[in-house]
Amino acid sequence: MPQMAPLNWLNLFFMTIFIIMSISTSSYFSFMFKPKKKLLKGEHLNNWKW
Repeated sequence: MPQMAPLNWLNLFFMTIFIIMSISTSSYFSFMFKPKKKLLKGEHLNNWKW
């Protein structure tokens, strides 16, 4: 690998951390708000993420 690779690896590292944290937070909030959506019977609210 060239010596300019550490900058690219840092960018990939932070991008992967950002993607993993966004996916984990979205899944966490979706699991949190599933009973509230079932109480509201909002079928259309579950479709915008998928």
